[in-house]
Amino acid sequence: MIHVIASIEVRAERLDDFSQLFKRLIPEVRSEEGCLEYQPTVDLDTGLAAQELNPRVVTVIERWQSLEHLRTHLAAPHMEAFRKQVSAIVTKLSLKVLDKV
Repeated sequence: MIHVIASIEVRAERLDDFSQLFKRLIPEVRSEEGCLEYQPTVDLDTGLAAQELNPRVVTVIERWQSLEHLRTHLAAPHMEAFRKQVSAIVTKLSLKVLDKV
């Protein structure tokens, strides 16, 4: 099993648009073979000193059975369509693909 943390920075004025498009994508991704978890999240202001807040970032918490399942997911037609839909909304994307120690 692998974990993925996707950080997606969006234009502030388009956060609602991005959220609506992403919500439509979730059922398709969750039905993919090997998908164990796929959950978009946003920062919760806790007042903790070490916390960095960015209201423009959607963090997607993912778990996949294997790296091959993740690769298949990233190449899926619905992911390609989603990337095209949000290309004018997303300003930055970063991925962390993690394994247990």
